[in-house]
Amino acid sequence: MNRFTFIAVLLTCFGSTLVRAAETAATKPNILFIFADDWGWGDLSCHGHPYVKTPNIDRLAREGTDFHRFTVASGVCSPSRTAVMTGHFPARFNIDGHFAWVPSNAKRNMPDWLDTNAITMPRLLQSAGYATGHFGKWHLSNDMIPDSPTPSVYGYDAYGAFNCSGEQMPVHEDATNAVSFIENSQKAGKPFFVNLWIHEPHTPFHVVPKYRWRFRDSGLGENDEIYASVLSHADDRIGEVLQALERLDLVDNTLVIFSSDNGPARAKSSAALDLTYDSATGAGFGIAASKGITAGRKGYKASLFEGGINVPFIARWPGKIAAGKVDNDLMISAVDLLPTFCDIADVELPGGYQPDGIGQLAELTGKSSLGRSKPLFWKMSGHGKPGQVESYHWVAFCVVSKNWKLLASQDSSYVELYDIVADPYEATDLSDSKPAVVKELVGELKKWKATLPAHPDAKNFSSLRQQ
Repeated sequence: MNRFTFIAVLLTCFGSTLVRAAETAATKPNILFIFADDWGWGDLSCHGHPYVKTPNIDRLAREGTDFHRFTVASGVCSPSRTAVMTGHFPARFNIDGHFAWVPSNAKRNMPDWLDTNAITMPRLLQSAGYATGHFGKWHLSNDMIPDSPTPSVYGYDAYGAFNCSGEQMPVHEDATNAVSFIENSQKAGKPFFVNLWIHEPHTPFHVVPKYRWRFRDSGLGENDEIYASVLSHADDRIGEVLQALERLDLVDNTLVIFSSDNGPARAKSSAALDLTYDSATGAGFGIAASKGITAGRKGYKASLFEGGINVPFIARWPGKIAAGKVDNDLMISAVDLLPTFCDIADVELPGGYQPDGIGQLAELTGKSSLGRSKPLFWKMSGHGKPGQVESYHWVAFCVVSKNWKLLASQDSSYVELYDIVADPYEATDLSDSKPAVVKELVGELKKWKATLPAHPDAKNFSSLRQQ
């Protein structure tokens, strides 16, 4: 083969590669997963909030479906995010609370980061030719643990993050970085998967003056004004990314989901407004400005009642997911996202990997309504006394099977039972009147507990544990 023939063959192969890349980008849907931090079910104007304004998220609801029965896998951050990443209940990794500094993790029988060998969503999508990016909060480790793995180890081509090791991305740069990544993915002819894990409305509240100015004539007290302003800022940044999809003509081929990692924080009325500092995100207003609402759901953040785990889930995918619809029936969980996204991307799950979640593509797109085929389980460190009014944090375990939800103390000596379909606000405890159901679900919990590891794998410990 002479030199010119070789060059011609090389150019032909290169051209074929570009064509295949373009075809992949054109046929495989893009996925944008927006995951807020402590955003309550009621903290949307489309969910009836009295003063919070969220026009961009409201638009997603108008152009997509608002699923009202979505639940996350924990009432707090790190385990909830673990479930999204792995498709497994976080208790399988001994992740029952948020990642903190090493002594706190050790005291709570937790690892110091998510297992680096875990099957993860971005790794699977990478294998299908997706460009994978993560922008915003991480918290599958902690910035106070310098030897913890960065997000790239788990399958991201690019990231900008905080609550991780290394440099902390400023919290308000999430949308800008996500837009740049989407633009570069389109230029490269690759479909994209983007995690946009925004900070709001977690403390500290990093308020930008122009957003407070929006509410100057609202008549709100200072705490509520701060809360409204940070949510307004977050909604604007989400709008920037949605506008980029329009500008790049990517709307029709992009699934966009907005959700939250757990229910909202709600400060006591007596809490004093002060400044606080977070080592990952900097200074801002403290807990007194936490004014999240659950629209009647019981409990708040850190609770396994519905106020802590039933969060917004709005999905837009033109031509695939119905527009302007509210779905009160589909029971979908955070552990379902990995198998569902893999179905969307036509990714086969690895042999031997058995997710706790189920693929819900047919249900999301209205092609099936068979109901949930597998129970859901939760594990947290419960504290406080059960059975008291406004006592929401005593629950250590929870199971949902069909229409039943059982909340249990550490040893199941105290339980509450709800028909979560007929009674989503958990108003009527049926444990006394349904002893057979209680017995069955306590048995299910016992069997599930037996599958969980007693201790985390030491390979996921920081070297700081040895000091």
